[in-house]
Amino acid sequence: MAAQTDPTGPGQLDDTTTLDGLRAALDGRWQATRDELRAALNRRDLLPDPSLDLSASRAKILAEMTELAAADFAAAGFRADHGGTGDVGTAITGIEMLGYADLSLMVKSGVQWGLFGGAIENLGTERHHRRYVADIINLDLLGSFGMTETGHGSNVQALETTATYDPATQEFVIASTTPLARKDYIGGAAEHATVSAVFAQLITAGPGEEPRDHGVHCFFVPLRDADGNDLPGVTTSDCGYKGGLRGVDNGRIVFDEARIPAENLLNRYADVAADGTYSSPIEGDNRRFFTMLGTLIRGRVSVGATAGAAARKALTLAVRYALVRRQFDAPDGAQEITIMDYRAHQRKLLPLLAKSYALAFAQNELTAELHDVQSQEPDGVEPHRQRLLESWAAGLKSYGSAHASHTINVCREACGGAGYMAENQLSILRGDIDVFTTFEGDNTVLTQLVGKEMLGMYSDEMRGLSTVGWVRLVAGLVGDVVAEKTAVRQVVQTLLDSSDEDPDKSDLTDRATQVRLLRNREDHLQRTCAQRLRRAADADDPFAVFNDAQDHLLAAATAGIERQVLESFIQAIDECDSKSAAEVLGTVCDLFVYSALEADLSWFLMHRHVSVERAKAIRRGVNQLCADLRPQARTLVEAFGIPEELLVAPMLEQG
Repeated sequence: MAAQTDPTGPGQLDDTTTLDGLRAALDGRWQATRDELRAALNRRDLLPDPSLDLSASRAKILAEMTELAAADFAAAGFRADHGGTGDVGTAITGIEMLGYADLSLMVKSGVQWGLFGGAIENLGTERHHRRYVADIINLDLLGSFGMTETGHGSNVQALETTATYDPATQEFVIASTTPLARKDYIGGAAEHATVSAVFAQLITAGPGEEPRDHGVHCFFVPLRDADGNDLPGVTTSDCGYKGGLRGVDNGRIVFDEARIPAENLLNRYADVAADGTYSSPIEGDNRRFFTMLGTLIRGRVSVGATAGAAARKALTLAVRYALVRRQFDAPDGAQEITIMDYRAHQRKLLPLLAKSYALAFAQNELTAELHDVQSQEPDGVEPHRQRLLESWAAGLKSYGSAHASHTINVCREACGGAGYMAENQLSILRGDIDVFTTFEGDNTVLTQLVGKEMLGMYSDEMRGLSTVGWVRLVAGLVGDVVAEKTAVRQVVQTLLDSSDEDPDKSDLTDRATQVRLLRNREDHLQRTCAQRLRRAADADDPFAVFNDAQDHLLAAATAGIERQVLESFIQAIDECDSKSAAEVLGTVCDLFVYSALEADLSWFLMHRHVSVERAKAIRRGVNQLCADLRPQARTLVEAFGIPEELLVAPMLEQG
């Protein structure tokens, strides 16, 4: 029997069987890691303190990171032969769990151990690993990730910072060549970081050669001396107050011919000899650039995972509040009605809750795939698999962080004035999550990347092409462009093989029908988008053709991402060991699908993928599924397993 709650009371659980099954399904492969961190993070002093100014907020976060370092928190993110334990999945899960406490702690930890540490480990060689990794893990070396520039964020290949090799001194000279080349928004640069992993255009010349730009490479660049003063050729400044994340010391860095030893080039994929001769095991600047970036996707995966955690926390607070807050007299006049009993309130929260479940299962799959890929020797990873992983990471980060930003804002509004009070956490959470939609890849750019990958059929040929070059590539493709689906899922294939081919004539709660509706939308959008782009073959201005179809490309990509998320949900239900939990998950999955269809109902009607009657049934279905899940509301949020001390909110003390 599914766990029940009092439909008008505070929603106390009277059966833990379903709850345990739901939590086990959500926790996934790294359940033990989650349980360990639930105990360690169950402290209200880890929550943001809105009364602290910038300096005190930053000091608080650094002190908490020091505690994490003492507990060997970061070791999982580094290979065993470099001083870590080499468990990528544990590292990502750990960062995700920090999102339940304070997003500033997650971001600063992610910069130190994920981005900066990841650059040293993945782009450096043995000399860098031996010298730096242990100190990165234990915080004896505080670093930053110097990629983004004022004029170039998403377009990393066009960075304007240069690193010019000087053979006379065997040094690289780092320079910000224009005002727009200033490194901007860099976590740690304002105060704590003493070094940075700086991305710059490598310029050198061998004997008798003209200087040549070999594209973006990464360099280990000291920023400050032992007293915290800027080193010669380095000027740092503070970004000051932001819209959130007060505990992260974001800053700016300008280089004026700062000199570093040649050995500070992170030289896993390229090297420069003493005489200035450049060499690389990878031919082609584009291929080398994307190979380097491909090793750094852990940060993007972590951001998507933590966005999901933040959304789940907001939903837990909002649902708990809705179960104790009463408003207006009930028909019997005995007491006022719990706001969770209003259909409008259910429609605000429960579809978002269903989507959060869907994203949690998709994220678990992505984390597992990244773990499996990065646990192999790099040369052993099949390139096509790496491309699929990178595309999935981009898509899920975009889809998930957009969901988190929207969800947290809805949860704030759903709690009225109480939600606006900092003591109830939601307003702080809303400010902190806001930047997640634009850092580690702007969501629009990432979604466009997914669409390009899909239409280019994950072709290595398209990497590094300009927009015009990519359009011409797609225009030259022969035959229909068909979405390349994720790895074959036996459970999905079995469903499709045994169902009615016509989605408009079969039961909308039929799982195969749901998959077909989302697949049909995806295929239609991709096919018609490709047809529009093929006009570029004879166009005088291919960019104009692309620009006119950009919204179409984004819609096709989003449809593909949403279909993959559904298939992840179906897989999780199939693997659930608890019958009662699987039944509840089935209803949650239905609500995810119904609400996704409702959100895009105009498209399905316009393109005759559903009839008018079916469209009406979808709207009625959302209402009915909200009613069906209302008694499970408390159970569904408790299954997230957020530590109780991190859910402290005076607004929940009513009733």
